Amino acid sequence: MHIVVCIKQVPDSAQIRVHPVTNTIMRQGVPTIINPYDLFALEAALELRDKHGGEITVLTMGPPSAEDSLRKALTYGADRAVLLTDRFFAGSDTLATSFALSKAIEKIGAIWGAPDIVFAGKQTIDGDTAQVGPGVARRLGLHQLTYISKIVGLDQQTGVIELERRAEGGTQALRSRTPCLVTMLEGTAEIRRGSFADALRAARAEIVIWNAAAAGIDDVTKCGLRGSPTVVKRVFAPTPRAEKARPIEIRPRTRATAESLIDELFAAKPDLEGDLRQLAAGF
Repeated sequence: MHIVVCIKQVPDSAQIRVHPVTNTIMRQGVPTIINPYDLFALEAALELRDKHGGEITVLTMGPPSAEDSLRKALTYGADRAVLLTDRFFAGSDTLATSFALSKAIEKIGAIWGAPDIVFAGKQTIDGDTAQVGPGVARRLGLHQLTYISKIVGLDQQTGVIELERRAEGGTQALRSRTPCLVTMLEGTAEIRRGSFADALRAARAEIVIWNAAAAGIDDVTKCGLRGSPTVVKRVFAPTPRAEKARPIEIRPRTRATAESLIDELFAAKPDLEGDLRQLAAGF
């Protein structure tokens, strides 16, 4: 079994800055980490490999410094790492990113075998779009399984995979076939600590580095800013609310007190009662 895990090196969300002219994220001088959601994807891949055997290839697209995140992934136990880096990729939106990653996965498949499962985090903390995983699945023609909270089981003989998906109002039980792409939710497992042997191996490992040409990308107009139709018109911080929260001390805790508070709330927010009644009518 061959598993590919797509990860991304992202700026520490506490120190993200936005360029005032291009409206793109400024990464220079900002500490970077592996996207937290991608760590849960990596852990899911490692657990499957522990049960069923196989190999894990970790893939990322980014600047040369993204090699640090790939080595970190190797310390967790991944078998190999591929860095997709080229000036043509600069400024890629989700459409251009999914194109480049899908081409790299095709190249990985040609060298080490087509992946049975491609894992990714549900989204990244810098873009928060949750579009790249589905975009890669669409380009590669893979079954798309998003917002997965648990891998229930995998039958390698039949290629059937069973999963649980978090949905509004409950959990969906899914059954699909490989090859597929899975995006993992947060909190799905406890992230393991890499072994000392894996840490030594990661330090010595040779990271496979591909530019656009090496990844099999012939049309670079589909990459970077040239291949990114998304336009960020404006980036701004939410306006602070002028209205302050008012603490309410409930004494005594009786039905009459509760009804009084509800009447007071509806008086302050006239539209709230109608919205709640309309919502209740839909159930």
